[in-house]
Amino acid sequence: MSENTTETIIGGIVIVVAAAFLYYMLQSTEISHPRGSIELSANFRSAEGVSVGTDVRLAGVKIGTVTGLDLNPKTYFAEAHFTVPADIELATDTQALITSEGLLGGSFIEIVPGGAAENLGNGDEIEQTQGAISVVSLLLKFVGGGEKK
Repeated sequence: MSENTTETIIGGIVIVVAAAFLYYMLQSTEISHPRGSIELSANFRSAEGVSVGTDVRLAGVKIGTVTGLDLNPKTYFAEAHFTVPADIELATDTQALITSEGLLGGSFIEIVPGGAAENLGNGDEIEQTQGAISVVSLLLKFVGGGEKK
């Protein structure tokens, strides 16, 4: 085998491996939405720890991903946009909470389903939210014993 043939074969193998990696990445991160999905939004007082790509979970199971995070110029709240599968019907009184996995874990948006008769649709907003709670400020309150006046 000549040197050019060997280089061509190795180059082809590298391209096949790169294509396989790209396919795996698209499937595991749900960037390509094989199922139908809807986009929802929620406004949080504090979205600390949440960024584009953060998990959206229901009962501890990942059901979606944060696709955008902006500052609402009128309310100065963080406006999170995320996708969830269209086959999961969420009531209009559903809650969205920013929760952390533990003391040192990352944050995610937890969906708490409601019981209203009407369901959220594509582009709707979840109105009942709870922003991120700062662990540092909680520890400082605990260690300081609170302010006494």
